[in-house]
Amino acid sequence: MLFSKKRLPDQMPIVIFQIAALLFAVTIHEAAHGWVAFRCGDPTAKMLGRVSLNPIVHIDPVGSVIFPGILVIIGSPFIFGWAKPVPVNPRYFRNFKRDNILVSAAGVSANLACALAAGLVFQLVSAAEPVWAGGIFHGPMQGLALLCRSLVFINCILAVFNLIPIPPLDGGGILSMILPPQLAMSYEKLAPYGMILLIVLIATGIVGRIFGWVVIPLVNTLLGL
Repeated sequence: MLFSKKRLPDQMPIVIFQIAALLFAVTIHEAAHGWVAFRCGDPTAKMLGRVSLNPIVHIDPVGSVIFPGILVIIGSPFIFGWAKPVPVNPRYFRNFKRDNILVSAAGVSANLACALAAGLVFQLVSAAEPVWAGGIFHGPMQGLALLCRSLVFINCILAVFNLIPIPPLDGGGILSMILPPQLAMSYEKLAPYGMILLIVLIATGIVGRIFGWVVIPLVNTLLGL
């Protein structure tokens, strides 16, 4: 594993790379929702400037600043958070069910694509370590590797978490579109209680186990570990 026999230099704390990766991950997640919605006929996000890779327009004070800050303060081994949801108006969609599924899946797809790209760069940098280790490019290459590792980890967490089939997560939006109409109506009644259900799943360790079963193997595969 890259850097396994070396102590990370103090001037490159991992938390900086995790925060940068988190901001980028939530930004592309929300921008992807807005872009796909626009392509499906809904101009709402586009008119509000939310089809953008500028993290400022997507930052949520609680999810993007306060919550990650608390994790840093308590010494959490990873940083997690969220951005402001992109507004979507399905009445503009040309194909209601198909376009809802596409928009819901867009954020997760963007995160997985980012994780794949970052994993490939990490593996290239890792394979070339004998060339740059100890040279003038040692610091920048080590920083690039740490950033890519953080991007893989955080994007995989966001993708898997958002696929949990509970509203208001993306997985809930996808499931409500593929269920038979009667079941979908019953399922959508869970929406007001979605956050409560998520808190219960997190508090009981179920989400942690899901991460252990899915996220860790996926991260290790993308990093070539």
